[in-house]
Amino acid sequence: MFSRISFNRIALYIVLIFISLVYFIPVYMTVITALKPPAEISFLQAWLPPRILYWEGFRVAYRSLKQGLVNSLFLTIVGTIISVVLGSLNGYVFSKWKFRGSEIAFILMVFGMFIPYQIILIPLFQTLRAMHLYGGVPGLIFAHVVYGLPITTLIFRNFYDQIPRALTESAQTDGASFFNLYRWVILPLSIPGFIVASVWQFTQIWNEFLWGVTLTKTVSHPITVDLAWLAGGQATEWNQPMAGAILTSLPVLLVFIFLGRYFIRGLLAGSVKG
Repeated sequence: MFSRISFNRIALYIVLIFISLVYFIPVYMTVITALKPPAEISFLQAWLPPRILYWEGFRVAYRSLKQGLVNSLFLTIVGTIISVVLGSLNGYVFSKWKFRGSEIAFILMVFGMFIPYQIILIPLFQTLRAMHLYGGVPGLIFAHVVYGLPITTLIFRNFYDQIPRALTESAQTDGASFFNLYRWVILPLSIPGFIVASVWQFTQIWNEFLWGVTLTKTVSHPITVDLAWLAGGQATEWNQPMAGAILTSLPVLLVFIFLGRYFIRGLLAGSVKG
């Protein structure tokens, strides 16, 4: 029995290690290509590590992506904060201040999650142009906030449903108003929900490309669009776009490194009633 359990565990670890190595191959190829001089980059030498570490690709990529990096940081941070705060308030209303037709309104709002953003691209373009927001980062922030509200509302509504109603009713009996109840009772308990919604929104906004390339002008392009231009052309030195891809992925990677475990805890906190 013991040997069978040990064998099954060893076999499981072997399979998991193999799967991990398969997933690690693109990362390995990206890193070693970014660190190679252009003369070493060829199909025959693709798997070989660089003979010397060549950092010029990172310097060129950073200079090319610097403005896009600033745009994306501003876009992602502001868009995440606004959509998470509004989603928290929406979730609070739908969970603790139900009104006639609130369930229908909630379903209609959550339905927005299932609408592909490619479908609304033309109406969104026309709306931003009519609001004089087309071409800049503020318009892109507005689009991401509106499109992110369904998922942030759902996250917070499910999370606030776990807060005992007796707690909020007791505060209301003591005279707590709508905003006082949110400020002093709900908000201090909302940290796991804010982490989940923030990590989700940060990742979605940072990685988005289509809206960035169609709704902004060159000076306002996010980093994903500038990375695509860096990789364009037939005479591309491939160490530069690979270095750019690493630089582009670093913010999201750092978010998951520092907040990943809290993200999982927050998901679990809103998944079980009790």
